[in-house]
Amino acid sequence: MQETKQSTVALVRCSSYKREEVESAVAKAIELLGGFEEIFSKGYEEGAINADSELILKPNLLAKANPEKAVTTHPEVFRAVGKALKDAGYGNLKYGDSPGNPMLSVERTADGCGIKTVADELGILPGDFEHGREVEYAGGMATKKFVLCNEIADIVESGEGGVINICKMKTHQLERITGAIKNSFGCVYGINKTASHAVYETPEHFARMLADLNGLVKPRLHIMDGVVAMEGNGPGSGDPTHMDVILASTDPVALDAAFCHLIHLDVDYVPTNRAAADAGLGFASEENIRVLVGNMPMHKDGEEIDLDDMAVKYGDRNFNVQRSVEYRGNFRIMKLVGRFIEKKPIVLEDKCIGCGICEASCPVEGKAVKIKPRITKALGESSMGTGEVPSLMKMEETPKQKVAMYNYDMCIKCYCCQEMCPEKAITIRKSLLAKIIDRRWKM
Repeated sequence: MQETKQSTVALVRCSSYKREEVESAVAKAIELLGGFEEIFSKGYEEGAINADSELILKPNLLAKANPEKAVTTHPEVFRAVGKALKDAGYGNLKYGDSPGNPMLSVERTADGCGIKTVADELGILPGDFEHGREVEYAGGMATKKFVLCNEIADIVESGEGGVINICKMKTHQLERITGAIKNSFGCVYGINKTASHAVYETPEHFARMLADLNGLVKPRLHIMDGVVAMEGNGPGSGDPTHMDVILASTDPVALDAAFCHLIHLDVDYVPTNRAAADAGLGFASEENIRVLVGNMPMHKDGEEIDLDDMAVKYGDRNFNVQRSVEYRGNFRIMKLVGRFIEKKPIVLEDKCIGCGICEASCPVEGKAVKIKPRITKALGESSMGTGEVPSLMKMEETPKQKVAMYNYDMCIKCYCCQEMCPEKAITIRKSLLAKIIDRRWKM
């Protein structure tokens, strides 16, 4: 009888960002995976990692944000990973990411997230994520080339060293969640990330591109910061919520699948899970995933539990994430009303400051969202002080009196605008009809 292949996911309790607790949790996760020497020797016939190999720590640096907002990888998790590597003798470390806003430098973004301070303290140098070049990938299914940040391109082209993926547990409007697989998107250089949304317009097509990217970059280890996760309007404008866990694996698909089980989300509803599993990058099925726990109140350290047991004991079924099947225009009868049941981004005008980041991040030629003067009612001379309804319409021109406005006929529903809005002024809304269909028929 043929033995079932399995990937291991370490699940370790970590209830706060206190330094000692995070360092203990990360160390336990690495121990459950067999230690760095075992981790770095798995699945790689060439480019074995040794003490002199260059390792790139790749956190989630989506935007310049306070760590407590759960937008980015928490600096204490970054610290714990860097310290663990250094303590194990891996001293040739660099870090970086390509932020969502190309107008901000990597250094300023990392500084605003608290990552730069920690990196400086540990002596971890910034890698070159400010420049990029094209790298071919013959094995790609959605694309045969990427424009990678130079530091990542060096690793890929040399076949030496590797990437340590330190991702954040969050929701994502396009792919439902962003975890290990999606975090590799920050290896793509600058404005090319935004442009990718115009090329790979559907969640499924975009997910296949991400699978290709992971197949090219091949991160050696994935560690997920789930101490405080983000639910709701993620990945940049959602709500922080405690999940109290650190997860780790050499398999990004298995790691994201475990994340799905913890929030009671069907693994198959996440396009990145399906695409990466189909590309042979890991396992999404329960029978192929073993979970080893650490510091968990109901189990001994190193004990193996199944995903369903994990979800019941340590998950959150009330985690705010889209769990229903999303309409993609595949049903002929529904095409007539498709525009009325698809979700779309909307502007919360009371929060919008007219900064223009949404317009800059829109990948559509001609822009589907633009900053325009607000239309406000103002009293005319004849009605001033009389209590009559104002009749004069005035276009306000000052920056604070401008607002984002959509042309939905152009919008490709990539949600880059929502992802990058610094004021949480863009949210995703479904019509009442869409909500009824989801609830009754799960279309």
